[in-house]
Amino acid sequence: MFDNRASGILLHPISLPSRFGIGDLGPEAYKFVDFLSASSQQIWQILPLSPTGFGNSPYLAYSALAGNPLLISPEKLLEDGLLMQEEIDALPHYPVERIDYDLVIKTKMPLLKLASEKFKRLSDPNQWNDFNNFCEQYSYWLDDYALFMAVKEANNNESWHRWEPGISKRQPEAMEDWKNRLSDEIFHHKFMQFQFFKQWKSIKGFANEKGIQILGDIPIYVSHDSVDVWSNREIFCLDLLTGEASQMAGVPPDYFSSTGQLWGNPVYNWEKLRQDNFQWWIRRIKGMLEYVDYMRIDHFRGFQAYWTVPQGETTAINGWWQDAPGEELFNTINQELGTLPIVAEDLGLITPEVEHLRDKFNFPGMKVLHFAFDSDRSNPFLPFNYYNRNCIVYTGTHDNDTTIGWFQGRSLEEKSRVTDYLGPLAPESIHWSMIRLAMSSVANLSIVPVQDLLGLGGWAKMNCPGTLGDNWCWRYRPGELTQDLIDRLRYLTYLYGREPRNY
Repeated sequence: MFDNRASGILLHPISLPSRFGIGDLGPEAYKFVDFLSASSQQIWQILPLSPTGFGNSPYLAYSALAGNPLLISPEKLLEDGLLMQEEIDALPHYPVERIDYDLVIKTKMPLLKLASEKFKRLSDPNQWNDFNNFCEQYSYWLDDYALFMAVKEANNNESWHRWEPGISKRQPEAMEDWKNRLSDEIFHHKFMQFQFFKQWKSIKGFANEKGIQILGDIPIYVSHDSVDVWSNREIFCLDLLTGEASQMAGVPPDYFSSTGQLWGNPVYNWEKLRQDNFQWWIRRIKGMLEYVDYMRIDHFRGFQAYWTVPQGETTAINGWWQDAPGEELFNTINQELGTLPIVAEDLGLITPEVEHLRDKFNFPGMKVLHFAFDSDRSNPFLPFNYYNRNCIVYTGTHDNDTTIGWFQGRSLEEKSRVTDYLGPLAPESIHWSMIRLAMSSVANLSIVPVQDLLGLGGWAKMNCPGTLGDNWCWRYRPGELTQDLIDRLRYLTYLYGREPRNY
């Protein structure tokens, strides 16, 4: 898939600087693309763009295909005449380096509502035509999503399985009744998706013109409290009486947690999915290709066998492995959509069967350097053990500490395992030594989180798996991506043969 050596940066758009409390698709997103281009990068890796639910995690979203309205740029709405300067100026001051989600939601969502109402009143025929074409083209997910969100808000954001039975079970009369009662709210949610898609497509087009490809992210599972489960209950393992997950997804104890991770998502009813040739997955992959050029599938090993935990458990310990029809699924998708631009997140407990599934479809796997120094010389994350160039090497991922935080948290003995391999280094240069190690490896693609480029400590990590609280909040400050940083990154990219090649 990545035929030539290349490199890129991992940054979720919410981490961009912005006047509005959360990174968005406004001017700073274009500046970041310019930074990538100037430093000879070819890949911008992002996390899922979906509307976030409980805990603000992009991996627990209300929809697999909708975009997060909080990413909509008010400045772009101002340019389109849908907001006035005084409406923007009335917003409060927000924290610069952290996202205060409560404050952002409280102040930004009413602003988007104002824009929606102005669009309804003042848009010209061409704008209406664009909106109607968008709604028609994406009706296969948009109609259910807009209704789901409108009903959810009307029910104090309760999960769909706690709504009144008629709408919870999607009875036709109840569906029509709620559509009529909430027509304004449904329009508003469609408007926000229209604006999100318009702004994101503009960013993606700008990036592609500069030779930057977008590497997106698909969680293998969807949130229980999502339009996907509400509108496709038959393909998930649910309790028929309560609507709750009867079998929950997670992983057994591993590097990140001694009790495993209990995600709570319902696992798939693969037999039901098989009956219509996996059409739900085909629609999902096809929909994602509207947003990205490549996609990383999180928890890829779940397509070969998945960890399932029965209803009522509070940790992931008491679960078991269940086989999944991954080979059949990807064969079917290939027949429908052609060769897939998929990256396999193959971290954790990976068996020969998982490796076979990955390699059969030529999906690149992942190598994380933070994992390379805590066993012997056969450690598969050590660069000299990369037997297959068809992989992506990371210093760390969004689930890791920053490189400086990781190194500072190691004991003297553990640090020596790193420095023995890298050679002597000053403590403040560990991040550049690890970036150089990633760049110099044989992996076709190297990816570095922005936090490591900036040399930030553990306070800047994006996520601490298995915890709630201060996750998904970090942002960098305006002006931190300096010319010196561009020059240094561009030089290493050139030095290790990862610069763009025009042939």
